[in-house]
Amino acid sequence: MVAPPDNDVLWARALHFQHHDGTPALGGVSLGVREGEILAVSGPRGSGKTTLLRCLSGLERPSRGEVWFNSVPVHTMGPMTRERLRRDRFGWIDPAPVLVPELNVWENAALPLMLRGTSRRRAKTAALEWLDRLDIGDHARKRPHELRQAERQRVSIARALAPAPTVLFADEPTAPLHSADRAQVLRTLTTAARSHGITVVLATHEAETAALADRTVSLLDGRRVNTVHLPPVTEAEGRAACSLSV
Repeated sequence: MVAPPDNDVLWARALHFQHHDGTPALGGVSLGVREGEILAVSGPRGSGKTTLLRCLSGLERPSRGEVWFNSVPVHTMGPMTRERLRRDRFGWIDPAPVLVPELNVWENAALPLMLRGTSRRRAKTAALEWLDRLDIGDHARKRPHELRQAERQRVSIARALAPAPTVLFADEPTAPLHSADRAQVLRTLTTAARSHGITVVLATHEAETAALADRTVSLLDGRRVNTVHLPPVTEAEGRAACSLSV
């Protein structure tokens, strides 16, 4: 094995992954993510974005290939070591909010910190700070069932940011939000990541979301592709094309 470059906090080489039914999801994807970078993984639904994030974060073990975090091989770790890595160094945002129904909003946001051993008081302070940033602080004592879907997703994002993870994996994080809320939440997320030096790997099929990243990697059918952006057609060119087609 050859260790990755020192300036890459995450590094993957020739990742292959097959679902349990044998369907291929990744076909030899390689990439590096620099420390503090916001990387967008773009592509249509079913292109392998979520699978790539799950392999990079240790949630899934690739069928073949290597994943490194800070020059440590994740792909050779056992299940317990990978679980500890995810708990202590990584954050994750799902497309749909998954909250603990028995806990109130601030307790849900503080949960990862308390699982690390942070005192209840310090965890609550950090959770409330992020809930306020995401305009959900006034619901801190409500239970998840009292919130709208979009509000629950804001709590999920606060929960992922509160522990200040080294790497935040965000899988379509604004999918449940209305378009009016989406831009504000994404700005909060990306601004917070940059100010705290958090590396972000963001899966999205929306060009507007990918535009907020420092760099974009495009997937199609589980492989990296180069996206070619054609220049807009001028009105004169459009008329000429129409006359030729007649």
